[in-house]
Amino acid sequence: MRLISKTLPANHNLFIFGDKHDGSVLSSDKGWNRLIDMMNSEYEGVSANYGIDTGDMIEAITVDDPRFSPEKFEEPLPLAQMDMAIKKREPIKDKLLFILQGNHCRKLWRFGDIVEKVCSDLGVDYGSYTAKLSVLDNNGELMYKLYATHGYRSITSTADDPKRRKTNMELILKRQLKFKAADCAVQVKAHTHKLLVCKPESELYLYDDGKKIKQAYTGWGQNEQYIHPDARWYGNSGSFLKMYGEKSGYAEVAEYDPTELGFLILIVRNKKIIELRPIYLKW
Repeated sequence: MRLISKTLPANHNLFIFGDKHDGSVLSSDKGWNRLIDMMNSEYEGVSANYGIDTGDMIEAITVDDPRFSPEKFEEPLPLAQMDMAIKKREPIKDKLLFILQGNHCRKLWRFGDIVEKVCSDLGVDYGSYTAKLSVLDNNGELMYKLYATHGYRSITSTADDPKRRKTNMELILKRQLKFKAADCAVQVKAHTHKLLVCKPESELYLYDDGKKIKQAYTGWGQNEQYIHPDARWYGNSGSFLKMYGEKSGYAEVAEYDPTELGFLILIVRNKKIIELRPIYLKW
């Protein structure tokens, strides 16, 4: 894990994205171009845009990988994929706070650390597999902390009702992350290719002032040593990898369910976290 500190303005947008899988014929360049356009434009009145890449930037599947299939003979080799990843991040390299390693690149460890090389060429901080980000204001005071990992565990639900299925997956996401970093108001992972947000929840409580019963709602600060798990934002950062195309991919062969393409935006105004927002992309 890497500990990273960055000074950001009081009003900013933090784009959290990953699982681009460059090199795969199913990777959506159209969706990626929309991300680049949004990061280089004003969003909701704020042009201070930054980004975190949560990993699996390239497909990185070689012929000795169980996921290899005849269709992949038409795809570029991992070194060419690495060059693609660098080129695609050139327009936003000054906005990237760090890039994480993903499980796809990690499988090629015997050839070296691909993500570290990409970060070095771009001049971007390398976040390793997991990073904690401390966001400071212009006075050096802590605004909030963010925990980001590529992740490894899956998030699934077999519930028949769509509301229950969605809630189940949000709770699984929260369960996987909540014990990892008590001081982080935002905790995110990638890997599952799902686009999920589990929002903080407040509960009613009663108290008295010695004269009468009063009510209030639970709450927590965003820059404390311990933030209650129910008061944090949890996110799964989505992906740019389509399930179906003219060529079959391993997700189709493995009979995975389709997932929504997209990414997250953490919206911060006057140093306060306003929302962790999912942005959905069309196939």
